[in-house]
Amino acid sequence: MAILVLMRHGQSIWNEENRLTGSVDVPLTEKGRGEAIAAALQCSGLEFDIAYASPLSRARDTAALFLEKLGQFVPLITEPLLIEKNYGILQGLDKDRVKAEYGADAYNLMHRSYNVAPPGGESLRELGHRVQPFVRQVVGEDLRLKKKVLLVAHGNVIRSLIMMIEQLSPAEIAEVEVGTAQPLIYHLDGNFKVEKKDL
Repeated sequence: MAILVLMRHGQSIWNEENRLTGSVDVPLTEKGRGEAIAAALQCSGLEFDIAYASPLSRARDTAALFLEKLGQFVPLITEPLLIEKNYGILQGLDKDRVKAEYGADAYNLMHRSYNVAPPGGESLRELGHRVQPFVRQVVGEDLRLKKKVLLVAHGNVIRSLIMMIEQLSPAEIAEVEVGTAQPLIYHLDGNFKVEKKDL
């Protein structure tokens, strides 16, 4: 049976500082590195065949630490299409400052909704247009070959893939929160049909 493990990176410095990170390359905190290592313990029975990660260091390093803790030295492929959504002019700003300036409702739409993009940035829908075809084609081929695949990226990338795999509506995905370094284990067929999901 094919397995796809989706995981957001561990805590980054800007996560700790409550800032919108987006496509900026910000490293892990020590807590984030520890989260990546601890996450491996939840997957101790899995032997991966291949791993994909966003090239941003917080995702790439999370994947490397996770695999190292498992003692597995499989190909780790970095893919630019897996970079987090661009938050435009909001990148780097404190989240509370953005809420104060735009209002909580507008902030939530820009941050969580499917169709609304931050000024100069991407919506979740636009992010999905670059992420989902790559995963369907490239990762889908791995799954058709019954491989066990690790994919480490960012909160909105993982939300987009959850939406695709679980066939969620825009309203449903707006309510989905993805924690740092928390593996989602999907048992899938080659067409991304969920046979089982482990949390």
